[in-house]
Amino acid sequence: MSGDIGQRKDHHLDIVLDEEVAGLPPAVGLGRYTLEPDSLPEVDLDAVDLSTTFLGRRLSAPLIIGAMTGGTDRAGEINRTLAQAAARVGVGMALGSQRAMLVRPGTTASFAVRDAAPDLPLLLGNVGAVQLNYGVGLAELRRLVEGVGADGLNVHLNPLQEAIQPEGDTRFSGLSARLADLIPQVGVPCLIKEVGAGISARTAARLRDLPIAGVEVAGTGGTSWAAVESHRAPGDALRAGAGLRLAGFGVPTAESLRLVRALLPDRLVVSSGGIRTGMDVAVSLALGADAVALAKPLLEAAVQGVEATVEALEALIFDLKVIAFCCGADSLDALRRVRVVDLRSGFPQEPPPGV
Repeated sequence: MSGDIGQRKDHHLDIVLDEEVAGLPPAVGLGRYTLEPDSLPEVDLDAVDLSTTFLGRRLSAPLIIGAMTGGTDRAGEINRTLAQAAARVGVGMALGSQRAMLVRPGTTASFAVRDAAPDLPLLLGNVGAVQLNYGVGLAELRRLVEGVGADGLNVHLNPLQEAIQPEGDTRFSGLSARLADLIPQVGVPCLIKEVGAGISARTAARLRDLPIAGVEVAGTGGTSWAAVESHRAPGDALRAGAGLRLAGFGVPTAESLRLVRALLPDRLVVSSGGIRTGMDVAVSLALGADAVALAKPLLEAAVQGVEATVEALEALIFDLKVIAFCCGADSLDALRRVRVVDLRSGFPQEPPPGV
């Protein structure tokens, strides 16, 4: 399997960039929601402060460039571009799965972005939870973190992707106990994240018992990795067909976010899965997210270079600032108190509490 991991990573990039693998039915994204505006906001636009602290690191806005790639020269160039843009804007970055570093140590440079972006305020490493059943232990986890200077570690859950992936690892039994044992010893805060199928209530209840710093929901509505893997299995009709039929299987981002926030009130919650606009970010924050991660729009920008990526991030942050201003919110705490409106049922007729 080690011989083709680089080819797989580059193939993933091609598919995500060139094929329609996002927002497939029956996924329902954050676009059906908006925030209740205030045309008499009683705040100044210049006074709106979007800065926040995440895992003890100060960010200019509650944004993280979501986990994407690594393991090849091409992926390394993209990662360095993303890191440089994130450092300039002052937001965080998550690496794609670092398993390639364990299989082929020579790929470490494709993940070691701090050389290109020493001022990057937050860097999250990444490894698949299932790899704990395939020989990855504490020494390997520490190697992944220390090898890139990560401030935290994303441990991703991806059973649907692994089931469709031609080379998939599907021995998921016993992982809760292994995570409970290893996470406290890694040396940095660990978050559990999905990769596009969302975190359900039953999963969140199980995660509540683990010593994790937080959860990234990665709900349906964004890139479907079942659909991505279906494109990689043209000779396997069973897997290719299942990947398309199950592309929308999971929990939509907004609903997953609500569930996770309710069940893990004292943990960090990152919203991701179909985040495309400033309103998606604002709605996520109002639904309880501490930070928001997005990947596909920034991957598209990164292939054009650092300046294009900076422009994409700055546009997103400015939109979020304008939304906060138009809702009468001069801080993230105030924005989180703005009412979320489901566009299917219309705006609420009753005044908000306290009015």
